[in-house]
Amino acid sequence: MSTEVTAASDYLDPRFLDRVKKMDVRARLVVEGFITGQHRSPYNGFAVEFATHREYAPGDDLRHIDWKVWSKTDRLYIKEYEEETNLKCTILLDCSKSMQYGEPGAEAMNKFDYAATTAASLAYLMQQQQDAVGMVFFSNQIDKNLKPSSHPSHLKLMLHELDQVKPHAATDVANIFQQLAGQIRQRGMVVLVSDLFLDPAQLAQSLQQFRLRHHEVIVFHVMHQDELTFPFQENTLFRGLEVDAQLHTEPRALRASYLEAVDNNMKEVRKACAGLGVDHVLLDTGKPLDAALTGYLAFRQKRRKTLLRR
Repeated sequence: MSTEVTAASDYLDPRFLDRVKKMDVRARLVVEGFITGQHRSPYNGFAVEFATHREYAPGDDLRHIDWKVWSKTDRLYIKEYEEETNLKCTILLDCSKSMQYGEPGAEAMNKFDYAATTAASLAYLMQQQQDAVGMVFFSNQIDKNLKPSSHPSHLKLMLHELDQVKPHAATDVANIFQQLAGQIRQRGMVVLVSDLFLDPAQLAQSLQQFRLRHHEVIVFHVMHQDELTFPFQENTLFRGLEVDAQLHTEPRALRASYLEAVDNNMKEVRKACAGLGVDHVLLDTGKPLDAALTGYLAFRQKRRKTLLRR
């Protein structure tokens, strides 16, 4: 393995990033490390929008023929596309207490640091594309709403706010997402970064508020490594972060049923997202952060291919 790729991998390691306290430095390291590891620029071909028609000429790709126009005019026309230049993206960051889970210095970052670094990296990457990015911090209310902008100073503001925010309160998205959906008037992209500690039916109903307004939606589902593997062996006291409850138990007796419950919940979440045409990307806090960027790019490429097939 080359030194270049090894260095990129180091930048994406959660244990390394946990020692980097400034969010602007974290975001830059993640994005630049990701680009180096990919050996190609991710800034090309993210998405396209329909631009115009032109008459079919021999040799044109038949996949780009607009058959609806043909059915009405009996003439063949080709759809032409252009690269998007004014994408507006709003990143919704969950700042509820459940996002605090994770011990300092452990193998994995805590959920909030991982989620915040993901949000910062996505914002940094999209501004490199001259896209307008905004960020909303929420728990059981909208704590801060930074409207989308492509100005470099706006990125600095978002990263500064990420440095300051602390998880608090409980998760409640029902009224929040309805309120936000009404405020985000121009069609664009909505990115949710959350541990999704809510009922999948409520999640679907809340995300639908954005889909009804024709926004593209992608969900980054942040789970701590402990939540996915349940590694506890000795008698353990579990305390609720969003509810006043605790349980002292033998974890090995619970492991199988716990993992089954997590798996069932994950299936319901994926089903809810798929039913709305929303992409769901699972993020494990113990794994490198390029998962977030890879998921985002996969989503954009998928949308681009869908447009080109129309």
